[in-house]
Amino acid sequence: MSLIITDECINCDVCEPECPNEAISQGEEIYVIEPSKCTECIGHYDEPQCQQVCPVDCIPLDPNHKETEEQLMEKYLVLTGQL
Repeated sequence: MSLIITDECINCDVCEPECPNEAISQGEEIYVIEPSKCTECIGHYDEPQCQQVCPVDCIPLDPNHKETEEQLMEKYLVLTGQL
């Protein structure tokens, strides 16, 4: 599953630089996560870095983009040019 940023986001800008896939960007009102780039940090870290730094805990799993760990690893390999 990719992650999603909820409307509880306070636009503090701490999550964007933490994303190794550059999946987080400023949206119209709050930061957003591009599901095609989000691997939940699989391949990079043990835990999603954006969730670790978010001060308001507004980055849950996105129920609309369910993916297995294997699918996330494959996405990581494609994004990093290893596949």
